[in-house]
Amino acid sequence: MTAMDIGASGAPILPEAGLRRFREDGFTVVRGLFGYDEIERLRDRFEALHAAGPVPGHFEPRPSGGDPLGVYPRVMQPHEIDELSLRVLLDPRLRGVLEVLLGEEVLAAQSMFYFKPPGARGQALHQDNFYLRVEPGTCVAAWIACDVIDRDNGGLEVVPGTHEMDLFCPETADSDVSFAREYVPPPPGLAAVPVDMEPGDVLFFNGSLVHGSQPNGTDDRFRRSFIGHYVGRSAERIGHYYRTLSMSGDRVALAESEGAGPCGTEFEPHGPH
Repeated sequence: MTAMDIGASGAPILPEAGLRRFREDGFTVVRGLFGYDEIERLRDRFEALHAAGPVPGHFEPRPSGGDPLGVYPRVMQPHEIDELSLRVLLDPRLRGVLEVLLGEEVLAAQSMFYFKPPGARGQALHQDNFYLRVEPGTCVAAWIACDVIDRDNGGLEVVPGTHEMDLFCPETADSDVSFAREYVPPPPGLAAVPVDMEPGDVLFFNGSLVHGSQPNGTDDRFRRSFIGHYVGRSAERIGHYYRTLSMSGDRVALAESEGAGPCGTEFEPHGPH
């Protein structure tokens, strides 16, 4: 597959400029990859999941203690408990872009859904492959915007160029602004830049790219997003938490790597679970 293969809309699934940016900066955005109606159904599904209450091991809200993320924690591996989430994770449009970016068949490793309600903390700058520990190579994230996402409601920030660097040893984040412990400061000469998005836009980024988000500073806007993590079929090892699937939905077991865990080690006792 090449960057100029044609999608269902008749437009290139990933323009050459998008592939070039991914290679040079470590990320690229495909605008409007999902329709607004699809995103609305996805939001509705997670509102229903939230209303139904805890799902142990996937979604466990608790008394907030003033922390909005206590009431609206992220949902981990929703594709294992929800058919719509599985379809999104394995969507052929994502597959088409990912095969261009990785240059090979892809496997799905993880899904997550973030509500990020008004007033919620963000996640300090970090690298995804610090948690997935894909060997050899790295992972690629597909970060699907489910709301208008900007600097006010805690949109994603990326540090271009860090995808070409090794994994950093994180510092401890500020728990007042980040729900996760790990913090990777931008290397000298590099800086985080915001990525504003509309519902249905998808941000694809390299697993070594340093990225994160600030708190949601609004009073009335959620910053919802659905995220999938993927690896190339040539990957041999991944952390035990990640149960890889082919893009047809078949289980493809990889050997376990060491030092892995869910994306983002959360602060206690007021961090979300």
